[in-house]
Amino acid sequence: MPTARLPGDLLMHYDDDDYTDPWSRAETVILHHGNAKNAKLWYAWVPLLARDYRVVRVDARGFGRSTVPAPGYPWSLEGFATDLLHLMDHLSIDRAHLIGETIGGTIALEFAHRFPERLHTVTTCTSPYKFRGVQAYLEYYKVVKEQGVEAWVRQTAGRRLEPGASDAGHRAWYAQEMSRTAQHVVLETLAYLSTVDLTPILPKITTPALVLVGERSTMNTPDRAQGLAALLPRGTLVEVPGASGYVQHSAPAQCVAIWRDFVRSSRA
Repeated sequence: MPTARLPGDLLMHYDDDDYTDPWSRAETVILHHGNAKNAKLWYAWVPLLARDYRVVRVDARGFGRSTVPAPGYPWSLEGFATDLLHLMDHLSIDRAHLIGETIGGTIALEFAHRFPERLHTVTTCTSPYKFRGVQAYLEYYKVVKEQGVEAWVRQTAGRRLEPGASDAGHRAWYAQEMSRTAQHVVLETLAYLSTVDLTPILPKITTPALVLVGERSTMNTPDRAQGLAALLPRGTLVEVPGASGYVQHSAPAQCVAIWRDFVRSSRA
């Protein structure tokens, strides 16, 4: 498992898959997970992308196999974005396509705002852009504090992979992976996120941006996916037909096909 020693006392783990022709100069796709998740959750995307792209999946600071800071770490979107920039520098990646799921998409938008010269495109999958004033995040915090990470994960599991429309084994594995996250990390990141609203910076992001959401997802709401795409100057919203839950996990093949079309159109 590759690791990178990065600034800020971070040992970052990542997966690097590249099955492109050795003589070619393939572009890189970076996949960034959301809160209480890790690089493994992107497993279905890798074989769909790695024949044509170098695919780098990160375990962000505090998650998966990467360094878990002690309680009191100053979490921020800027911090996550800067960690990613340092990894790109470490791997000599000049520019990449950045794809983030849930909060990973929020981080991707922050990255696109701060470091646009390092991106070809940016994509969000079932991602929020404003948290401030949303009661749900305060409720999640209360559950995690009083009952633990696993209780929160299981109480909210139905919106990620809809029962009856997904494999039970997939749902159990997904919940198990999320539940490995340290409780203090989930509490502190939820507390921080409850203060965040990206509305002011979104109109300044000029990178071609794809917003993916499941057509039947409970997260497909006017003030989430539609609102995000409308605020991005080069935003494209795609509601994946028939998909429910978190579309990046419920319909990966459809997402990758749509993403490929988006990348082609962004070059036209």
